[in-house]
Amino acid sequence: MDLRKIKKLIDLLEESNLAEIEIKEGEESVRLARTPRGGAPLAAQMAAPHTVHVPAPMPMQSPTEAATGGSAPADAGESLPDGHVVRAPMVGTFYASPAPDKPVFVSVGQTVKAGETLGIIEAMKMFNPIEADVSGTVVKILVENGQPIEFDQPLFVIG
Repeated sequence: MDLRKIKKLIDLLEESNLAEIEIKEGEESVRLARTPRGGAPLAAQMAAPHTVHVPAPMPMQSPTEAATGGSAPADAGESLPDGHVVRAPMVGTFYASPAPDKPVFVSVGQTVKAGETLGIIEAMKMFNPIEADVSGTVVKILVENGQPIEFDQPLFVIG
């Protein structure tokens, strides 16, 4: 897929109210997603052969705000509890357990060790573990199972 086609897709995304668009041509695919945070780039991810990062203007209303009827995301207006904040390393869908019929990785009040899996993020049909980078007790879980998340969004607070 050449850059002219990607530029046209970016223009299409800018002109619409869509938060993300994905196009597949044969074995190549391009996924464009807007991010609600200021200055964060729009990531155009290609399954093969390259990843392209292109800046894009901010949407007037984030997908979370649009879905909730205009209310701000939980992490925007509220202060976080004291402790270490584990943030999302990517855009995707958060899952609290390895499978729907399995128990959650962690719950509030549970003691975790550095490197222990707290949850997983599905991005482009890949499941990426979110690991604790410090040892401590899970003070708060800021996301729900199956919730779409943004890059750098707070997920957990470990005290």
